[in-house]
Amino acid sequence: MAVVFGGRSSEHAISCLGAGNVLAALDRDRYEVVPVGIARDGRWVLAPDDPRQLAIAGGELPSVEAMSAPGTEIAARLDPATRGLVVTAPGDPPRSLGEVDVVLPLLHGAYGEDGTLQGLLEMAGARYAGAGVFASAAGMDKEYMKLLFAARGLPVGRYVVVRDRDWRPPGPDSVTAVTPERKRVLDDIAELGWPVFVKPARGGSSIGTTRVPDPGELEEAIEVAREHDPKVLVEAAVPGIEIECAVLEGMAGGPPEASVPAQVLVGGDSEFYDFQAKYLEADTAMAIPPPIPADAIAEVRRLACAAFDALSCEGLARVDFFYTPDGKIVLNEINTMPGMTSASAFPMMWEATGLPLPELMDRIIQTALGKRPGLR
Repeated sequence: MAVVFGGRSSEHAISCLGAGNVLAALDRDRYEVVPVGIARDGRWVLAPDDPRQLAIAGGELPSVEAMSAPGTEIAARLDPATRGLVVTAPGDPPRSLGEVDVVLPLLHGAYGEDGTLQGLLEMAGARYAGAGVFASAAGMDKEYMKLLFAARGLPVGRYVVVRDRDWRPPGPDSVTAVTPERKRVLDDIAELGWPVFVKPARGGSSIGTTRVPDPGELEEAIEVAREHDPKVLVEAAVPGIEIECAVLEGMAGGPPEASVPAQVLVGGDSEFYDFQAKYLEADTAMAIPPPIPADAIAEVRRLACAAFDALSCEGLARVDFFYTPDGKIVLNEINTMPGMTSASAFPMMWEATGLPLPELMDRIIQTALGKRPGLR
């Protein structure tokens, strides 16, 4: 089993943290594990099978570059007949690692969670855990995710998409020019009311996300998001508490199953559940189950499974909601490869539901092994 982590996105370190947590939980009597790191420059390397190197040390986040040794680059065989990985080193003949039965792609963000890696694995004829090409791509792009949710009649909040061509048209004066397209976008955003949340349309872990309290800070926040993605999403703030729910693909072709949900309790001085609060604040916590009525909990679980089906997800996902003071449930987004760190909600919710991490990983892996190789 190849456990792939790291990647080229801004969520590289979070992927490494999750991989360390998963590697420590895998049953080595059942699985022959091959850790594969993807460096920020795109190199694939054979990584040490040592979860301790994938933890925060001295306040520093882990990375593939910090743990990989020279001469351990890996190439995937794009041959459905062999489904193998090959180690390449300067001056040495390629060394095969043998056939890979299943790939566990613990990658977040672009070039890993967005359908690109999934397409490569299908070309190679490899079985892999998690969503397929389409669901991964749709789940990564928050605009199309919300369009699909709305088409299924699911309750989504109001938002505006800021496209590159509308925000910064080509030309020498494009930085400062207020074109009709840009004015229309700003007017549409103003109709959402304040505050709003500005985020990269294809990002995660709240990287590049800003809470904007008034129009004066809007354009700067859009530029911050554009550093990560030329396409930006601006969402109306939804009052209430944040609720998350974990989903697994059903057993033996059955319907998806939802965990007990959790309320996010944001720690520190963060105004919202940003990167600092998610991964670096010791007092950020989860209330499992959340302090909402039993019928609302049941509805969250139902909607989580409906969102999973709306995108044709497979394997696993985490679905995020808002629960408003008047008892409404608003679907925010889905994450087709949720975080697996020790502070991540996904494994915590399943443990509270009766499925601790070793058994949870077994189920995810066995579900993947049941898939056909190649095109799903």
